[in-house]
Amino acid sequence: MKHYLAITARGLEHLLAQELEQLGASSLKQVHAGVKFKADDSTLYQCCLWSRVASRFVLVLGEFAVRDDMDLYLGATAINWPDHFHSSQRIAVDFNGTNQEIRNSQYGALKVKDAIVDKFEKANLPRPSIDREQPDLRIHMRLSKDKGVLGIDMVGSGLHQRGYRTQAGAAPLRETHAAALVLRSGWQSGQPMMDIMCGSGTLLIEGAMIAANVAPGLKRKRWGFESLLDFDDEAFKTIKAEASVKAKRGVSQCQTRFYGTDNDARMIETARANARRAGVAELIEFDVADATEVVPPEDFTGGHIISNPPYGERLGTTPGLIALYTQLGDHLKHAFAGNTVSLYSGSDELLSCLRMRADDKFALRNGALDCVMKTYAITARGEKEAGDAAPTVDVAPDFANRLRKNMTKLDKWAKKEAIECYRLYDADLPDYKAAIDRYRDFLVIQEYAAPKTIAPEKARRRLLDMVRAAIAVTGVDANKVVLKTREKQKGNNQYQKLSGAAHTMTVQEYGVTLEVNLYDYLDTGLFLDHRYTRRLIGEKAAGKDVLNLFAYTGSASVHAAVGGARSTTTVDMSKTYLAWAERNMKLNGMVGRQHQFEQADCLQWIEQSDQQFDLIFVDPPTFSNSKRMQTTFDVQRDHIDLLLALKARLRQGGEIIFSNNKRHFKMDLERLADAGLNAENMSKRSIPEDFARNPHIHNCWIIQHQDVVA
Repeated sequence: MKHYLAITARGLEHLLAQELEQLGASSLKQVHAGVKFKADDSTLYQCCLWSRVASRFVLVLGEFAVRDDMDLYLGATAINWPDHFHSSQRIAVDFNGTNQEIRNSQYGALKVKDAIVDKFEKANLPRPSIDREQPDLRIHMRLSKDKGVLGIDMVGSGLHQRGYRTQAGAAPLRETHAAALVLRSGWQSGQPMMDIMCGSGTLLIEGAMIAANVAPGLKRKRWGFESLLDFDDEAFKTIKAEASVKAKRGVSQCQTRFYGTDNDARMIETARANARRAGVAELIEFDVADATEVVPPEDFTGGHIISNPPYGERLGTTPGLIALYTQLGDHLKHAFAGNTVSLYSGSDELLSCLRMRADDKFALRNGALDCVMKTYAITARGEKEAGDAAPTVDVAPDFANRLRKNMTKLDKWAKKEAIECYRLYDADLPDYKAAIDRYRDFLVIQEYAAPKTIAPEKARRRLLDMVRAAIAVTGVDANKVVLKTREKQKGNNQYQKLSGAAHTMTVQEYGVTLEVNLYDYLDTGLFLDHRYTRRLIGEKAAGKDVLNLFAYTGSASVHAAVGGARSTTTVDMSKTYLAWAERNMKLNGMVGRQHQFEQADCLQWIEQSDQQFDLIFVDPPTFSNSKRMQTTFDVQRDHIDLLLALKARLRQGGEIIFSNNKRHFKMDLERLADAGLNAENMSKRSIPEDFARNPHIHNCWIIQHQDVVA
């Protein structure tokens, strides 16, 4: 009897131990991500051929303490490698784990390799060659703290490579993973199985192989143990032949039916091809259908649905997924009552959108992601009442009612104002901290950072509830809902880019066309609370030379140009945003030398410029420490210096419109007066209707020469 280590994913140790016991292994002991056991050669061949959840089997040749690299070398040298394989065999060393002394797995693998080849040389035998790509044998070393396990991989490439899957979907499950989910779901052979998001068909194929008693390793071309000196070829041929007979008989006699649907016709064709290669195609019916519309087969009474729906890794994918899980839960209750469903997802919050109570829960990581499979007995749900103009929302009802009330008021107001983007909700209720903006037929939901007293999982659940309710109340397509997590920003961090993609659209604002990007930045390119200020600039701009500083995407410049400005000068430090500003101008037919775009530090540009302007709009950041600026800028500390510098650029009779977003900002009226300037606070009338609940979102001033005011 030899000692072996069967390796599997964390969480599957118990399932693997049960499987190995049934296959004849003895002295089983569960360890981290594996099971140790004893077996003779024939039993080992059976385990390799028939295990559905093991990823590999290792013949354990040595277990020893590894405090440093010398311990590692000596432990590997103590094994008489020439007793196990010939020097003509090509080998590769796989090293897993590190400790305080051996911090690099490649270095550890090198030490093991040196020990092996030295052992051959000391026996006056040729050195075995190293081949990392196509070795005959893989040497396996596992290091955990100061304990090492060293042996020979009996398999070679991972056991998840069954040989039937040449193509897979965007996020495929490993075959061993899929088999474990089927075995753990509670599904029983003989019970019809369905995957309503089957992708390349892995779950169904593994289920069919279980039902038909098809050995998962039957299609495998070669095994690591075949290169060992004591390999029993006759015994393995007999075991493989018996497995082949069982597979043919099992498929022909199997009465269990399997059904797979997916909304991607190409994936359905891939799934059919995979099933053919696995030898179970006649047991599975594949068809193209949407998971939220699929109907159960006629003979699906008492059936079991097992699916791995998408769950996304980026927050931005969440709204569409929330809608998918919500619709899926409703559809399962309407169409599949009396059956069972097991869903495997990386988001417990998304599973909660099903609005179903789980009977069983099984945690199993998928790579680096924490995932869970929940199993539900599907109970019927009554049909929705027809003709309900304002359906009740069964999640976050207080939030839903407030949003509906806001929409009733603001949708009419926005239509009258001729604007296509406006705020619908701004943390109106303390438990639902987010801003919700409408951009034509899109919604942008920006989550505010929750207080530290609120547990992250609770804040996350509330956010998902808000998204679900917002989709239900507004009727906006879930794929047109954009979700952003937003913390309090400082300075130019508010312009932080989120991705390298480009998702732009145009919106109308008082007859002006502007480009916005709802996905790729924390902000969209248009500050909605400055809408009235932009309109005022347009009304004042006719025949004037207009300067726009800290211009961002130049929307104020566009309003000025459309309003009849003689010239506009747009200044910003960002090349990206200046290009955006130019596009905004072109969208409105405003081209020509009279419209200038300057990439510069605004403070330096003011000092160096000798131009004169009739109307200046300046909306500086609250604070900036950009590397491209010579000094830091604090709007409270530096606003007078900024305005005095602008005074030199302002013609007699001209106006400065000065705005900023600092709460509790205090204009230094005394110093301003000493400089010959007068400031009128127009903050209240610059706040639009959709921001009425937040009167401190910005402050705005009109500044003129004192002699003009007098």
